[in-house]
Amino acid sequence: MKDLMIINPYCPEETKKERLESIVKYSLAGRSFDMLTTAEEVENADLRGRRILFTVSLGQSGINLNWYAIMKYLRLNRDALDGSTGGVILDGNSELFTKSTGRSLVFTANRSGCTFPGRPLVEGTRTLKNYNIQAKNLNTDNMGAYMAAGRTLVDNIMGYSHEKKEHPKILVLHAGNSRTSNSMALWRMIKAHIPECHINEISLRNGQVMDCRGCSYEMCRHFGEEGSCFYGGTITEKVYPAIMECDALVMVCPNYNDALGGNLTAFVNRMTALFTTNRFYDKCLFGVVVSGYSGSDIVAEQLISGLNMNKTFALPGKFAILETANDPGSIALSEGIEERAALFAANMRNTLIR
Repeated sequence: MKDLMIINPYCPEETKKERLESIVKYSLAGRSFDMLTTAEEVENADLRGRRILFTVSLGQSGINLNWYAIMKYLRLNRDALDGSTGGVILDGNSELFTKSTGRSLVFTANRSGCTFPGRPLVEGTRTLKNYNIQAKNLNTDNMGAYMAAGRTLVDNIMGYSHEKKEHPKILVLHAGNSRTSNSMALWRMIKAHIPECHINEISLRNGQVMDCRGCSYEMCRHFGEEGSCFYGGTITEKVYPAIMECDALVMVCPNYNDALGGNLTAFVNRMTALFTTNRFYDKCLFGVVVSGYSGSDIVAEQLISGLNMNKTFALPGKFAILETANDPGSIALSEGIEERAALFAANMRNTLIR
């Protein structure tokens, strides 16, 4: 069996895919691989348990029609990528669309069972200005930094594994009213099925949780080296130490206006200080998302972009449970909810417990 499976949706315009072909060739140097380019080929392949690199040329429009055909198949076949580990290289001819396409791709593949290590997206915008800092740090030009990112991504895909433990430590962050919150009620259903885990629940509801003030990098790093942040408070006193100790982070997220709630968003932003001196590749991210109407996928994608793509938490296959409930307590009346909660807990157990 070849080292990697490349899913490279066919692009008929040769000039649009030249740069993508260059970075893929560089990133895969010395490794063997097979390549799939159409939805039909993906449908006929057994991708379970494989190491997979998605490589997509987006052009100026941000649209690759063959990728949409593949995405349709993955959305309709929820076990197609079970046990696989993946990463993504997207190349565009615009300053837009690479990040939104990337997190949609990761969300879709993850729902089909694909695990993504921390920082699973390498994106090339038209100007490659998104590599200004990396190029400076590597003493190269932006194209060189882009190439290096692709090589690192492939190494991470091939080398990723998660250490299971008998009694893993789980940090649960929420900002809901425990008596009326449907998302907290759903978490309690899940929690009942993982008694072996040491669970630390921290509420960001009480007290003032200040959002990031945008300190200079030097100041942010200074506070990060002390395990702190300019604002201090619950985030630095309780959450930072708990992040460092945990094996997995569970974000309990009601959908507020198709977005994470303010306190949870502030937490993600405030993680920057800790991130300046620490990486979280060895910690798994799970999401419990409940919407009153619709849009749970949008919130899940925010968790992916904020904590997996940006802050390097690993994304286990099927990382999030997404439900709909409106009136307080109505989650308990959702048909089959106990079975779905137990199934999600089983996925957590399989990921975390030895």
